[in-house]
Amino acid sequence: MAKANYFPYGIDFPFGPSGRFTNGKNVIDLLGDQLHLPFIPAFADPSTRGIRMIHGVNYASGASGILDDTGLLAGEVISLNQQIRNFETVTLPELEAEMGMQSRELLKNYLFVVGTGGNDYTFNYFLKPSNESVSLEAFTANLTHSLSKQLKKLYNLGGRKFVLMSVNPIGCYPMAKAASNGRCNYALNKAAHLFNAHLKSLVDAIKPKITGSDLVFVNSYKIIVDIMKRSVSQGFKDTSNACCEVGSLREGGNGMLCKRDGKVCEERNSHVFFDGLHPTEAVNILIASKAYNSSFKTEAYPMNIKQLAMY
Repeated sequence: MAKANYFPYGIDFPFGPSGRFTNGKNVIDLLGDQLHLPFIPAFADPSTRGIRMIHGVNYASGASGILDDTGLLAGEVISLNQQIRNFETVTLPELEAEMGMQSRELLKNYLFVVGTGGNDYTFNYFLKPSNESVSLEAFTANLTHSLSKQLKKLYNLGGRKFVLMSVNPIGCYPMAKAASNGRCNYALNKAAHLFNAHLKSLVDAIKPKITGSDLVFVNSYKIIVDIMKRSVSQGFKDTSNACCEVGSLREGGNGMLCKRDGKVCEERNSHVFFDGLHPTEAVNILIASKAYNSSFKTEAYPMNIKQLAMY
């Protein structure tokens, strides 16, 4: 299983290494700050029970995706389908008992933030030889169809407010650039761009089918690309390299994650990427801020998260 429960992950996080694939807070933490919520506990934490769940639960699993077979080459992963089952069978009954309310009444004010899809390309489509006969368009259509069914499942359980995070520019990750002579990988970014177009369209297409719901598409792809294009004016000096020392294949690493107890850059706020795959807290702050406050529909569509939360 892909894990981030060791140094230097969490070097700037109040509680140290905690499974977050960055130096400090992730986007969910920062959106929670905007909403004046405490840190959202992880589902896998045995103490995430009862009253600890009332502000929310984080089901994220490293290397997982929309499809059940995504990330299996990285070890044990918890797919989005399994995350939804965990919510339905474990969290929801306990939450109903704790709050003394039925799910449909209880969940209408909760935000369901879904950020997935990138791993379905990097750890599935472009990695498995069996996908060679499947076009990118067909694979992407299958992804968004599967996600649509998963959103309907959450809706049927009582969810009404959904935030759909775009796939980031995965072709510009340090891992991808290292394999492309220092340039962004066109094929990976093309896949991300195609998925994001489908995802934004899904916001409009699914809303009439799940009446009483509201959905927001957050274009973190554009936000990160804009940061890289205007890096100097936003205080970033390095848009290409990982801040941490990444474990090489020769050393038993995977070229993606930080080396356990490895070196880490001092000016973390000036780096766009912390490891080979994930942004720094400084970038996460900008993504969360724009997701919550932006008035540009190219960044948050058709409204921002602040407006969604007030509905």
